[in-house]
Amino acid sequence: MPARCSCCGPGWASAWWHGRCSCGASFHAARYPDVPGRPGVRGVVFVHGYVCNRGLWGPWLARCTAEQRPYVAVDLEPVFSDLDIYVPQLEAAVARLEKSTGLPPLLVCHSMGGLVARAWLAATPGAATRVQHVITIGSPHRGTWLARLSRTTNSRHMRQASEWITGLAAREPALHTGRFTCFYSHADNIVFPACAATLPGADNRHLPATAHVAMVFHPEVVSEAARWLAASSSCVAGGASGR
Repeated sequence: MPARCSCCGPGWASAWWHGRCSCGASFHAARYPDVPGRPGVRGVVFVHGYVCNRGLWGPWLARCTAEQRPYVAVDLEPVFSDLDIYVPQLEAAVARLEKSTGLPPLLVCHSMGGLVARAWLAATPGAATRVQHVITIGSPHRGTWLARLSRTTNSRHMRQASEWITGLAAREPALHTGRFTCFYSHADNIVFPACAATLPGADNRHLPATAHVAMVFHPEVVSEAARWLAASSSCVAGGASGR
């Protein structure tokens, strides 16, 4: 698919991906095709954020490919859309891994991708039992101050106290947040204040001195995903952490 560069995107897009475009991650979206599922081997669904694509996850996908870990890395389309439009795309990814592995997948979501995961959970009956756990990385769960600078539909949804944000919180069961690990940072240059990336009842974890995109590749985040993938199904039944 065509690469997306925020340099020509509206509003806060250029601030969001100024550093990322220079290293070219989003220009390699097709470098690592999804790894097909195998029965009994838990898969991962990767969900990227605003004005990005699956190329963000390059190092993660390389590791999964080397380990033959099943995964689906979605490309959220259209780029500037109502966030609810992305729900069927996530549903298709989850269903694909469920069918091929026989196990609920782990969701790993960056930024806006965490809101898409929550929207899917809220909109889909029984969805909470169809995922092992959800890891969000710098996701604007309570909106972000910076979103006020953009006029795209999805960025308007990500404004603090937006109608979309408050509506999502109102319709999602409180127990869902117990299935979340939320990574946040006081050095996040996109989602702030820092508490905006946390959820009540979730396992909220601070990453010191780590910027928004750098959080994706932080060793603690990678280790947390590996821990969940290594956990037995009995340890995580009902959302228990296995610790």
